[in-house]
Amino acid sequence: MEGGNQVITVVCTGNVCRSPMAERLLQHALAAQPEPLSSIRVYSAGVSAFPGDPASRHAVEALRKVKLDLTDHRSRPLSGQLVEISDLLLTMTSSHKDIIEARFPELKAPVFRFREWVDGGPREVPDPFGGPLEYYLDARDSLAESIPSIINYLQTSFIQ
Repeated sequence: MEGGNQVITVVCTGNVCRSPMAERLLQHALAAQPEPLSSIRVYSAGVSAFPGDPASRHAVEALRKVKLDLTDHRSRPLSGQLVEISDLLLTMTSSHKDIIEARFPELKAPVFRFREWVDGGPREVPDPFGGPLEYYLDARDSLAESIPSIINYLQTSFIQ
């Protein structure tokens, strides 16, 4: 995989809370890294997403508090085309990983949970959907906590 052409797709259920927040947080962190990490493209999708829904208002607010804008996000279902162009898929839970592997048996890209490489703590990111803003802030912080370990994985095992 050569720098500049890699695609990471972050996956949750409806693509209106966790994966859009993860997409923007990871995109922001990678942009601050040297090449080739700064050229990796990050997308998000949902295994049960309805196309075109905006991000939940609490997800927008949770990212606004860290100066990231999510107002232009529109949900998308995880498609075969998106899976095909992805070099890595990062999910919120083990069940998302299982769904992807069952739905796309010819999948070539590795699939890991977003918190796969975090030392200690839960590996799953709970779904804040329908909950108070506090749940979204907790999900955002859980995602942000994961990013250094993702960058380390990308530097040591992903970038060739």
